[in-house]
Amino acid sequence: MGVEIMDEGGREAPVEVIAGAAGGPSLVALRIGTPAGRSDWTCTPEAARALAAALLRAAEETEDARSARPVTVKARELLRGDVRDGDRAMTVVGVKADGGAVQVTWTSGAGRTWTQGYDADADIALRRRRTEDR
Repeated sequence: MGVEIMDEGGREAPVEVIAGAAGGPSLVALRIGTPAGRSDWTCTPEAARALAAALLRAAEETEDARSARPVTVKARELLRGDVRDGDRAMTVVGVKADGGAVQVTWTSGAGRTWTQGYDADADIALRRRRTEDR
């Protein structure tokens, strides 16, 4: 699986993720190519998951830092991927409208999921609004 990232100089650096790397069938390899050369990293699947989780957290923190001010929307306008403003990250997983009420399913950064009911006109402060490309 390959993706393109940019290095610090703004140049494309291809990244390749390889399951069952040369170091052994139970390893995952990450290969980053740059104009100066190539860097290879091999790890266990557990370490690869930890790296992926750390990258996801860093991406979320970066996006959150870019949100200068929370935006407020009506509960009926919530979208999957919206992140609620507050001490802990809560992300909308689903929204189901039932007349004047809305059932919102949330997930926490720790992986807990729950459903909460709101009046459709209730104001919900969001730290980050879902972007159209999600």
